[in-house]
Amino acid sequence: MALDKALYTAHATSTGGRTGSTESSDGRIRLQLSTPKELGGDGGPGTNPEQLFAAGYSACFIGAMKAVAASRKVRLPAEVSIRAEVAIGPMTGKPGAFGIAVAMAVSVPGMERAEAEALVAAAHEVCPYSNATRGNIDVALSVI
Repeated sequence: MALDKALYTAHATSTGGRTGSTESSDGRIRLQLSTPKELGGDGGPGTNPEQLFAAGYSACFIGAMKAVAASRKVRLPAEVSIRAEVAIGPMTGKPGAFGIAVAMAVSVPGMERAEAEALVAAAHEVCPYSNATRGNIDVALSVI
């Protein structure tokens, strides 16, 4: 699905793959990358694409929750947090291909569980990361 209009475009340049670096065009992000030992790397001090995806998806998802809550005139506690896990591994039935799976545990302190679950479900429908991944990877959402 195409965008009607881009409201913002991020720019980043990565070099060296999983053992290189990545930097945003405005210099706000300058990160060393390292391959985790579990993927055959040295487990060096840098971050990795899976950690960056977990951070980006969870932050974006909270933004979607805020938008849905505002549209429903529901107060969303400031303490909302998401513990995101991004797993990587070989894909079933696709020799040599790797895929990712996401699990996000959403904490909404002070909100009734049923209301929080409804809010999370609605946010999953509007979140850009959810829309980008829907049908492509497994995404498990839970309210804790």
